Amino acid sequence: MKTTFLLNGETVRVDTDPTRTLLDWLRDERGLTGTKEGCNEGDCGACTVMVTDGDGAKALNACILFMPQLHGKAVRTVEGVSGPDGTLHPVQTAMVENHGSQCGFCTPGFVVSMAVGHANGQTDHDNMLAGNLCRCTGYAPIIRAAKAAENAAVPVWVKDKAPTVEAAPFAPETSDDLAAWYLAHPDGTLVAGATDVGLWVTKQFRELGDVAFLNRCTDLRGITQSGDTIRIGAMTTMTDVLAAMRDAHPSYAEMIRRYGSQQVRNAATIGGNIANGSPIGDNPPALIALGATLHLRCGDQRREMAIEDFFIDYGKQDRQRGEFVEAVTLPASAPTLRCYKISKRFDQDISAICGCFNLTVTKGIVTDACIAFGGMAGTPKRAAAVEAALVGNAWTIENAQAAMAKMGEDFTPLSDMRASADYRLTTAANLLQRYFHDLSGQDTSVLEVSA
Repeated sequence: MKTTFLLNGETVRVDTDPTRTLLDWLRDERGLTGTKEGCNEGDCGACTVMVTDGDGAKALNACILFMPQLHGKAVRTVEGVSGPDGTLHPVQTAMVENHGSQCGFCTPGFVVSMAVGHANGQTDHDNMLAGNLCRCTGYAPIIRAAKAAENAAVPVWVKDKAPTVEAAPFAPETSDDLAAWYLAHPDGTLVAGATDVGLWVTKQFRELGDVAFLNRCTDLRGITQSGDTIRIGAMTTMTDVLAAMRDAHPSYAEMIRRYGSQQVRNAATIGGNIANGSPIGDNPPALIALGATLHLRCGDQRREMAIEDFFIDYGKQDRQRGEFVEAVTLPASAPTLRCYKISKRFDQDISAICGCFNLTVTKGIVTDACIAFGGMAGTPKRAAAVEAALVGNAWTIENAQAAMAKMGEDFTPLSDMRASADYRLTTAANLLQRYFHDLSGQDTSVLEVSA
């Protein structure tokens, strides 16, 4: 597949296998070995590159970024963060002055992430660098370096403009083009952000066959509010969903903040997270608890359904051949929605359990309840027996604790590397108690510790 993009300021035209990663191409074809291979699955950030398009500069993981996804964009590796004459970028100077590097393996990724944050005026360095792992220096000098560079001018050489390119057959420009392509290639693979599909290639060594890259389908991106609903296009990145949810659904937003890393959220899309049907995906439990509606398209035909009905069984969704997720609609307000992500590592970890609660309490009585979990079954699933035990009864701690005992009627979780079945069941039940205290105004944050 022919791809045109800027690489460190130079126009590049390449013809590569559609599933060749940028990381491999940089190292093998260009000798740009500053971009490191660490985990090869988007976790460690050693492969971070700066990618600029019409929406500005973003930090992305080159190890799960396929070459065709760069069509019409500008890329800067760590070698291109410094100037053409060798002048160091302010974040590079700050890393030297603050002793931010020891073995150096992780340093290129940190530098690129810091350069992107610097270009975008970001000062929330802990969030910005949560996708870059260091095992020897320690984060304190790296954070000090990021702070030291905050007020320095953005170097002119990193202010790339994406090149103008022609449309490509592997990258549909509109959802109409995509619908036609998918009807003609119903067994093809749709690649949105590749944060999951990328691992099919790098870890499972799968051949994807016919591939369509959806990142140029601009009409599938965007968030619009109409009355009391919010519609989110399937190709909207989780970075944009996070920004939109901060005011509308702050608890959901806080959960999204821990969804992958900034590099992952910059690529991952809400439609891709829904469509892959993972039982541990973090979006579906929240969307189920919100009573969201899923919009699907096949050719010129469209249909919609309650999102909870989309997940049929493990690895099986209610999606026909040639049909794709177009958008999801959710309420603009849900003041009692709470989302709790339980994982071994606070940042950038897969959930052992993700529980989302949305109750309506009228004059002290629970009149409606929607409780959904990920990580508790082969699909994201509602806790129907728990809901039934709550609805119609007074909203008291005693009744909440009685409903907790019903969790075993709803779920028979598995044991795996993330958690035992007993841990999952016990913790899921305890989250209902946490929800009660949360709605009662008590501080339930796991980040707050008091004597």
